[in-house]
Amino acid sequence: MERSANLATAVEAAAESLIAVLDAARSSHDSTVSPTQLRVLSIISSRPGTNVNRLAELLDVVPSSASRLCDRLEATGMLRRAPDPRDRREVQLSVTASARVLLQELKERRYQAVQAVLDRMPSRAQHELLLSLVAFSNAAVVAHGGVDSQTEARSA
Repeated sequence: MERSANLATAVEAAAESLIAVLDAARSSHDSTVSPTQLRVLSIISSRPGTNVNRLAELLDVVPSSASRLCDRLEATGMLRRAPDPRDRREVQLSVTASARVLLQELKERRYQAVQAVLDRMPSRAQHELLLSLVAFSNAAVVAHGGVDSQTEARSA
C-alpha cells in the first residue's frame, strides 16, 4: 500500500510539472486569447458542429456563460456561428482559420517545451517513460470505459 501511495504522489507531482511546462509554453506567446478561450477553441475545433448548449455541458457552465464566451471569440474573429443545416433553430460553432493557426502554434510550442524537458532525460528513462505512459493510458481507458468528454475538455 505504501508503494502505491508513493507512486500516486509521484505521478501527481509529475502531472503538475507537465502542466507547468505546458502552461509556460502557452504564456510565452503574447496572445489576447485567455486560457478559457483557448479551451473553448480547442473543444470546438475537435468537435465540428458543436452548439452552445453542448459547449456549456463540456465546460460545465450554464449556456449563457458559454454564449458570452462565444460572443467574445466571435468578436475577435476566432469563432463563427452558422445555422445548423439539419435544424435551422440550432446554431453550430466553428473555429476560423486564424483560430486554427493559433491552436497549431500553441500545439507546436507545447511540443517543443515537452521535448526540451525530454532532451534533458537519459534515453533509457525516456523509453521507460513512454512504456509507462502507454500502460497508464491503457489502464485509464479500462477503468473509465474510454476517455470521457470532461477529461478531453479539461486537457485543452
